[in-house]
Amino acid sequence: MRLKIINVVGARPNFMKIAPLLAAYRDHPSIEPVLVHTGQHYDEAMSRLFFGQLGLPEPDINLGVGSGSHAAQTAAILTAFEPVLLEHRPDLVLVVGDVNSTIACGLAAVKLGFRLAHVEAGLRSGDRSMPEEINRVLTDAISDYLFCTERAAVENLLAEGIARERIFLVGNVMIDTLLSNRQRAEQSPILSALGLEDGQYVVATLHRPSNVDSPDDLRPILEALLGIAARRAVVFPIHPRTRRNFAAFGFEDAIRQRPSLKLVEPLGYLDFLKLMAHARAVLTDSGGIQEETTILGVPCLTLRRNTERPITVTQGTNRLVEPTRDAILSALGDVETRSPGVPAMPALWDGKAAGRICEILLCA
Repeated sequence: MRLKIINVVGARPNFMKIAPLLAAYRDHPSIEPVLVHTGQHYDEAMSRLFFGQLGLPEPDINLGVGSGSHAAQTAAILTAFEPVLLEHRPDLVLVVGDVNSTIACGLAAVKLGFRLAHVEAGLRSGDRSMPEEINRVLTDAISDYLFCTERAAVENLLAEGIARERIFLVGNVMIDTLLSNRQRAEQSPILSALGLEDGQYVVATLHRPSNVDSPDDLRPILEALLGIAARRAVVFPIHPRTRRNFAAFGFEDAIRQRPSLKLVEPLGYLDFLKLMAHARAVLTDSGGIQEETTILGVPCLTLRRNTERPITVTQGTNRLVEPTRDAILSALGDVETRSPGVPAMPALWDGKAAGRICEILLCA
């Protein structure tokens, strides 16, 4: 008897999390996977690039929901996903991460009585102003299988009253993807293409509304980046939201006057992995990058007041930094004058998380 699993992706971070699972399924003929792309990430060229680089098959179903407010997008995914469930009648629906596709497809599944698995369960920032935190909490509350990346996530779920038998510490599928692609990424020509020297540049990424949606919040971060770029290159693969706000807030002239602050289009997975691996430091507000830099041993300054991934601070290279000019420059200066050291490898971040998930699902 085959185990039919509908696997849901919606945004770019999901692609890196689902890729090792689809690869692991191939070792288990009794698993019948169905890949559903909600289309929440609607840049078709970037989606194709990530699918190709990660070896993902074409989605069996693409819902094509596109952009919209949180309410509109979540509602559109719910409406579009329900007929898929009724047609395919899966044994299990598997969702990853914390995007709108995660909670929308999870809700549609459990309301129709289908079992739900959440990969990357239990992560908590404690900040309910973050839409992702709401998605995480609600998805965990309705899931039958909760697969955790770190011990703190397990403790969070137990504290919320989740039954222990539903919780599994399996490791980190995003790290599965990183480790399996590390050598391939080294073939990327991105450093020479951007005129960069190994270890002599900083990478920056910003997309969270708390950092980029107000000129008062974005200005001090930009001032810090301009200050850094006065003495070393800063490569900034820029999110469309952030680019729009730079223009809307009148910040473009200041950027043009500092050509060593290199704004580039969003990069493919292999190029960005190579870029991070050889950076002096990474400045970000992304969750996944905190994990990746921990494994790469690259100093990471997370421009947030909290993190849902505390293990990257306690065992990794990550530190939380107040998103102000002086705090950022001070933290980077500290990083630049210290030897990087060797971070501790978080438990089970060994490239085998997807295999563990498969074994658990087959035994359930």
